[in-house]
Amino acid sequence: MSNIVAIVGRPNVGKSTFFNRLVQRREAIVDAISGVTRDRHYGKSDWNGKEFSLIDTGGYVVGSDDVFESEIDKQVELAIDEADAIIFMVDVESGVTSMDEEVAKLLRKVNKPVFLVVNKVDNSTRSNNAVEFYELGLGEYYTIASINGSGTGDLLDALVENFSNEPEEVNDLPRFAVVGRPNAGKSSFINALIGEQRYIVTDIAGTTRDSIDTKYNRFGFEFNLVDTAGIRRKSKVKEDLEFYSVMRSVRAIEHSDVCILLLDATRGFDGQVRNIFWLAERNKKGIVIVVNKWDLVEKDNQSLKDYEKIIRKETEPFTDVPIVFISSLTKQRLFKAIETAVEVYKNRSKKIKTSKLNDVLLPIIKNYPPPAYKAKYVKIKFITQLPTPQPQFAFFCNLPQYIKEPYKRFLENKLREHFHFNGVPIDIYMRKK
Repeated sequence: MSNIVAIVGRPNVGKSTFFNRLVQRREAIVDAISGVTRDRHYGKSDWNGKEFSLIDTGGYVVGSDDVFESEIDKQVELAIDEADAIIFMVDVESGVTSMDEEVAKLLRKVNKPVFLVVNKVDNSTRSNNAVEFYELGLGEYYTIASINGSGTGDLLDALVENFSNEPEEVNDLPRFAVVGRPNAGKSSFINALIGEQRYIVTDIAGTTRDSIDTKYNRFGFEFNLVDTAGIRRKSKVKEDLEFYSVMRSVRAIEHSDVCILLLDATRGFDGQVRNIFWLAERNKKGIVIVVNKWDLVEKDNQSLKDYEKIIRKETEPFTDVPIVFISSLTKQRLFKAIETAVEVYKNRSKKIKTSKLNDVLLPIIKNYPPPAYKAKYVKIKFITQLPTPQPQFAFFCNLPQYIKEPYKRFLENKLREHFHFNGVPIDIYMRKK
C-alpha cells in the first residue's frame, strides 16, 4: 500500500528544499541510471520503515505572483484529489499572507489529514512568531527549518502515524493500468476491449480513487484492467499542464503490475509520455508501449521500423520494451496489446533457479570479466535472484565497489538475452562475497 503525500504552498516558502531533503538519499539510490532526466516533483521517501511517495505540487510555477494566483487552486485541487495527506507549508519570515489564507480556505474543507508546517524557524524569536499561523484555522502547526532539517522528525512522526498500513482489499489478480497523456485514446481502447460484454466478469468500484477496475477474462487469463481515463472528467480546471497529468498517473502506476502506456501515433513519444514512461520504470513496473491511432498515420513499408527506432532512442538505456501498434477504432491488433501485457506480467514474476543463473552467466563473465581497477582484479563468484516482486539479482564478488555502470549494463543485457525479461526493469546489486 503506497501512501501519497502532497506539499502545497505559495512560492519561496521552501517546499522544494524540504522535498529534496526527504527524497534525496532515496533518489541517489533509486536513480543511478545515467541520462534519465528526473522529474523533480515526484519522489519516494520513508520514515520509521513506512514508505510514502511525495509530490511537490509547486515545483514548476514560474513568473510572478499573479500567475501563481491562478495556479494555487489547481495545486491544491491536485493535492486534494490525489494525496492521502497534505503538507501545507508557510514561511515565518513573511508571516500570514493573503495567498496563505486562500490555500487555508480550500484546505479547511478537506477531510484528509492536513499538516500546517511553518518553515524557516531556526531560533526562539521565530518560534514565538509562528503563533500567528493559528489564525489560518487549521489547528496545530509544526515548526521546521528545512535548510538544516530541524523539526522534521516530529512532523514525519505525526505524518506516518496517519498512514493506513492495511493492504487494500486485494483480489490477487494482476493489475494492468492503462496510462498515457489525456486524449491518447485510453477510453476508446478500454471500451473496445470490454465492449464485448461476455468477457467481463464484474465491475468493482476502483480501489484507486475514481479509477474503475474491470475484472476481465480473456485467453484463459484473468486480470484487472485499471482505467485511469475518466479520472479527470469532473474537473472544472482545464488541464493541459504536463505536470498535472503526469502526477495524476502516480497512483495508478504505483498500484499496478503492468503499465500499458498508450500514446497517440500522430503526436509521437513526447515529453509527457516520456515522463510517464520513466515514472513506471522507477516504480519497477512492467511496461508495454502501445501506439494508438496507427490507422491515421501515412505509412510506407519502413514506417513501423522507423517509428520504433525513434521510441527506442527515447527510452534508452531501457530499450527492451515491447511496442505494439494498434487502432482502437478499427480494433486492429487490440488483443495483441493485452496478450503482450500478459507476457510482460509473466516476465516480471519470473524466478530463475540459482544453479541455472550460474551455469549460464559465470562462463560469460569469465570470458568478459569486469575491467581491472587500479590494478585490482574483480572476480564475480556467484549469482542469485532476490526474493522480490520484480526481478533483482545479486552478484557476489570480491570488490563490488569497482564494478561500474557500463559493466552492470553488460550483465543486464546478458540476463535479458538468456532469460527474456522483455518489458521489465531489472535491478542488479553487487555484493561483497
